[in-house]
Amino acid sequence: MIDSKKIIEKIMKILELFMCKTLVKRIVSMLLVSLEIPDEKVTKLTGLRNKSVRVLKKAMKNGEVDNLFVVGGGGRKRKLADVETAIVEEIEKKDYHTKQQIADMIAEKYGIKVSVDTVRKLLKKTGLSV
Repeated sequence: MIDSKKIIEKIMKILELFMCKTLVKRIVSMLLVSLEIPDEKVTKLTGLRNKSVRVLKKAMKNGEVDNLFVVGGGGRKRKLADVETAIVEEIEKKDYHTKQQIADMIAEKYGIKVSVDTVRKLLKKTGLSV
């Protein structure tokens, strides 16, 4: 007997080497929907939520397929995006001993309140250490 779930999982793993997981789920779901596989089965095979499968199916019926290949980036802009380089320069110039000192400097100089964890991520990203 053919284990379609295992086969689809392997295909999805291979596709994930080339594109994001969300897009892989959508593409495989689109294939299954086009083969008229029931929504519940598509959900079980791909891991895409039932509502997403229904929305996908509706878009396919309406011919709105192009938008289905676009994975929109949500998320919000990083707090330090605009001043990151200036902060790094400041850290390199002065002698800061703790991440809290850096967080305080950012609040004082740039008016942006950040957590110690945000400072840690910035330091890791830029390769700096305190």
